[in-house]
Amino acid sequence: MSFTIYPAIDMRGGKCVRLLQGDYDKETVYGDSPFDMAKEFALEGAKWIHMVDLDGAKDGKRVNDAFVIKAAQELNAKVQIGGGIRTEQDIVHYLERGIERVIIGSIAISNPGFAVEMIKKYGSKIAVGIDAKNGLVATHGWLETSEMKAIEVGKRFADAGAETFIFTDIATDGMLSGPNLEAVKLMAKETGKDVIASGGVSRLSDLTALKALSVSGVEGAIVGKAIYEGRFTVREALREVNE
Repeated sequence: MSFTIYPAIDMRGGKCVRLLQGDYDKETVYGDSPFDMAKEFALEGAKWIHMVDLDGAKDGKRVNDAFVIKAAQELNAKVQIGGGIRTEQDIVHYLERGIERVIIGSIAISNPGFAVEMIKKYGSKIAVGIDAKNGLVATHGWLETSEMKAIEVGKRFADAGAETFIFTDIATDGMLSGPNLEAVKLMAKETGKDVIASGGVSRLSDLTALKALSVSGVEGAIVGKAIYEGRFTVREALREVNE
């Protein structure tokens, strides 16, 4: 089974940042140019780049989209984008400009009918982002927690035709504490679809452990802080999962 590494670029105020467990008050700036960072990742061999518009997630509209479009149009890597996507116009805006996959998160929870319609219309171009806090879905840049179980939400959208899920365990995000393997595996098993794991990857052995779940449907891993903190490079991560 192939396993994809998705180096992450979280954008806020036009810079590359990381938040600790999604807390906007716990921000570290890692670079002044999201595009330059994306270019570096592509040069190291990344086939995909995961970009998140944090301002967009908080404000409910596209804010840092220019960097995303530039990366998609100028780099030899596919781009997926999440954050601030609330309307079909947002989805079309990105897909028409070369973005490979658009992630819908908060809107999928607040307006599931709309999400199902978009999944049916755009198919594999739509990924559903499910962010869980103690098994419950969190929305709006993780500022709010719903009463819905992440697994149930995943199953509902899988039944509607979603092919790809991005599953984040908020407790592990940015903590470099290791991914929640059981939760990721369960999401893949219960939905029967491709699941991209997000949160907690801190060492190459975490990637090996996640790749071992590829037989269960875990398709890849989003890696952010570990790369920025120098734990390993994108090139080393790719070597680890491709050997």
